[in-house]
Amino acid sequence: MTITPINTAISVSILASSLLSFSSLAADDIQNQYFDALSAHCGKAYEGVVTAGSSADDGFSGKKLVMHVRECSDTELKVPFHVGDDHSRTWVITKTDNGLRLKHDHRHQDGTEDKVTMYGGDTADSGTVTQQSFPVDAESIANFKENGLDQSVTNVWHMYIEPNTFTYRLTRESRDFRVDFDLTKPVALPPTPWGHE
Repeated sequence: MTITPINTAISVSILASSLLSFSSLAADDIQNQYFDALSAHCGKAYEGVVTAGSSADDGFSGKKLVMHVRECSDTELKVPFHVGDDHSRTWVITKTDNGLRLKHDHRHQDGTEDKVTMYGGDTADSGTVTQQSFPVDAESIANFKENGLDQSVTNVWHMYIEPNTFTYRLTRESRDFRVDFDLTKPVALPPTPWGHE
C-alpha cells in the first residue's frame, strides 16, 4: 500500500501529538513522585544544619532548626520551618495545572500575616524526582520591591528530597543559603506554627 502525502502528514501529526502527550505525562509523573516522596514524611519532624550561608544568614546560627511535614493532602503540603523559638515560617508546596508551587507563609506571633508573606514561585520545568526549583514570581517581586528587599527579586528556591536528606536552598547573586535535614532521625514534634491550628 502506498502512503499518500496526506496520510504521511496525518501520521506525523498523530506521532507528534502522542510524543507531546507522553512528554507532559512524564513531567507530571516526575513531579508527582517528588511530591509523594515528601508527603511520605507526613507527621514527622527532622532537625537540620546550615551547610551553606553568609553573614546574611546569621539569624540561623546556633539555633535549633526543625522542619515538620505537618499538613498533607493530595494537592498541598504545609511544612513549618522552626528556627529556635521563632515559629513564623511555613513552606507551602502546592500542585498546580502546570507543575508545583512553593510559597512562604510568614506570620507574627499573634497569627497575623507578615507584610512579606506568601512569596515564592512556580516550577519552570519538570525538575527531577529528587529536586525541584522555584524561580521568584512576579507577585513576589512586587512585594519585595514594596518592602525594600530589592536584593531578593532574583531569588530561586530549591528543595531536594533524597532517601536520607531533605534540603532547602535559596540562591541568587552573591548568596547561597542551604539547610540539610537528616531524614534518618525523626525528632520530637515542634510547637504549632504561628497562625495555624
